[in-house]
Amino acid sequence: MRTTLMIICATYLCGCLGMPESVKPLSGLELNSYLGKWYEVARLDHSFESGLSQVTAEYSVRNDGGVSVLNRGSFEEKKEWKEAEGKAYFVNSPSEGYLKVSFFGPFNGSYVVFELDRENYSYAFVSGPNTDYLWLLSRTPSVAPEVLEKFLQISKERGFDTNQLIYVQQQ
Repeated sequence: MRTTLMIICATYLCGCLGMPESVKPLSGLELNSYLGKWYEVARLDHSFESGLSQVTAEYSVRNDGGVSVLNRGSFEEKKEWKEAEGKAYFVNSPSEGYLKVSFFGPFNGSYVVFELDRENYSYAFVSGPNTDYLWLLSRTPSVAPEVLEKFLQISKERGFDTNQLIYVQQQ
C-alpha cells in the first residue's frame, strides 16, 4: 500500500517543475525554522491525497544538505494510514522557498512556499507547478479565521480555484 502511494506521488511529480506565473517564491526562508511537523489544513484535492484526513508533513535535514519529507494521512473508513517518504532540494538558493521534491526516483515536482508567517513560522501557503496544486499548512491542526481568510484572498488573487478547496479533518 505504501508503494501504491509512492507510485501515485511519482506520477504527479513526473516533469512537474516550475510554478504558476502568478506565484513568486518567498525570499528569506530560514530552513531551520521551517523544519518539523506541519498539519495540512486545506488543499486542492488530487488522486494521491483523495480521501485522506489527518494529513501531516514532517521535514528534517538530510546528510547531503537536502530535506527529508515524510507525508502521512489516514483513510478513516478503512482505518488505514498511508505515508510517503521523499527528499527535497532547493532549486536556486537555500533562502528561497522554491524546492524540487521527489518521492520516487528521478522525478521531481515543485514545492513553492509563497506566503509564510515569518515571525513564528506558524503557517505556510504552498503551491505546486500550476494553479491545480495548493496547500495551507499550519503548525497546529487548525488556523485562526484571519489566517484562513488571508489564505483564501491571496490564493484567489493568484488564480487558484478556492471554491474547490478540501478542508482536511484533523483529530
